[in-house]
Amino acid sequence: MKRAALGVFIVALVALALVSMSMYTVDQRKAAIKFQLGEVIAVQTKPGLYFLVPLLQNVRIFDTRIQTMESRDPERFLTSENRNVLVDSFVKWRVNDVRQYYVTVRGDPSQAEARLAQTVNDALRAEFAKRTVHDVVSGERDQIMSTVQKKVDEDARRIGIEVVDVRLKRVDFVPEINADVYRRMESERKRVANELRATGQAEGEKIKADADRQRQVIVAEAYRDAQRIKGEGDAQASRIYAAAYGKNAEFYSFYQSLEAYQKSLRSKSDVLVLDPSSDFFKYFRGPGRAKPTP
Repeated sequence: MKRAALGVFIVALVALALVSMSMYTVDQRKAAIKFQLGEVIAVQTKPGLYFLVPLLQNVRIFDTRIQTMESRDPERFLTSENRNVLVDSFVKWRVNDVRQYYVTVRGDPSQAEARLAQTVNDALRAEFAKRTVHDVVSGERDQIMSTVQKKVDEDARRIGIEVVDVRLKRVDFVPEINADVYRRMESERKRVANELRATGQAEGEKIKADADRQRQVIVAEAYRDAQRIKGEGDAQASRIYAAAYGKNAEFYSFYQSLEAYQKSLRSKSDVLVLDPSSDFFKYFRGPGRAKPTP
């Protein structure tokens, strides 16, 4: 009985091992190729549970998620101005044809990335040679990336992969010409600053001259108006005096004499040396305009 039970246990264990060896799963992030004696007999790209014949068949799983390939060192490219620039780039890619991927590069990501790196390098070199530094830095950068992505993707599909995106991380001048570029930039900025400064001084002189002219015009107009008003006032005063004098000449003469007394004798220390018979004192001698008796 013990031997029979042991035999049943061993058979069950072997059967369980064979069943486990005959099953495999493929999730949504991967794809599988089933081989039979080294020959591809099936490609599974949909997630699920699959079966195989142990020892006769085997399976290889491939990652179909988006991968990132970054350049190890900056590449040196020549622009249309014959200027060297250092470029860092990266590529986003994924497997889209598992069978072709296995046939061409044996499913090896390093081989696939080596092929991609060469294709990207050639495409970027061709695009940079057509454009200036300004174009590759900012002016036509998006257009360059779109063109390179299309070229690289077209070649990559031959090995069963798809290029999702190609981007530039950095575009710099080579160290040998950095100093020259900075000097040229500094000189250009100084030239612009001098032009702006000269323009500002010219505008300042123009504004100052215009202000001086306006001041002279305003002063002249004010002086003209003041003289006109003064003349009008003097004329009106003369008319008033003449009208008053015409009504009572004796009173006008008396009033004028009082004003003369007030102005002449304003302080106690004022001294006048005059002939007592002078007309200046006629109203001190008595009323009327009669001459004093000799």
